[in-house]
Amino acid sequence: MKKIIIADDHGFIRLGLIQILKDEYPGIEVTETADGDSLVKEIQKHDFDLVITDLEMPGRNGLQALEQIKLLKPTLPVLILSIYTDEIYAVRALKAGASGYLNKNTAPYELITAIQRIQLGRKYITPEVAEKLLHQFDEVKKPHELLSNREFEIFHLLAMGKTSSQIAENLSLALTTVSTHRHHILAKLGLTNNSELTRYAIANHIISDINFD
Repeated sequence: MKKIIIADDHGFIRLGLIQILKDEYPGIEVTETADGDSLVKEIQKHDFDLVITDLEMPGRNGLQALEQIKLLKPTLPVLILSIYTDEIYAVRALKAGASGYLNKNTAPYELITAIQRIQLGRKYITPEVAEKLLHQFDEVKKPHELLSNREFEIFHLLAMGKTSSQIAENLSLALTTVSTHRHHILAKLGLTNNSELTRYAIANHIISDINFD
């Protein structure tokens, strides 16, 4: 493990990860980026042994960057970091080609373990995610599992009470793009408005019960 690239829009997160890595691998070379677009550009120009990327970033998010990375360099291992509950996004990340999925809350304790497992050519997942993957072989797909990664991201934000304008600003998208995605999401889920989206998300354990007052 000689060269690693880290993508996260929070500088203090990158700093903490770099410190953990350098404590374990003193001679390691770490490149930093703050968004998915820069991450993909760096990977196009340079060779790395591992990618560590946040899931939610401005513009191209971690899953979209992952999909592009796998087209450019299919064998390059990618470890996804997220603040979200593992089972919500982990399955999507693994299906898109990620080598592992790590919750940010456990990263200080599990990062090196995850990297060591990935170095052996294995996937890093928690027992909960492994169980979820096994269940998917037997379960009929739910409507939200048929959403694209971008649609699922916008669905999650809408369900949390974000407006289309707020989502457009947060994701660096045009308002018309967000509105189009919202229309497709509602159609795919058979819903009519944002309140129904929120109730659906709570019922399917995608978000916790929340109060907008």
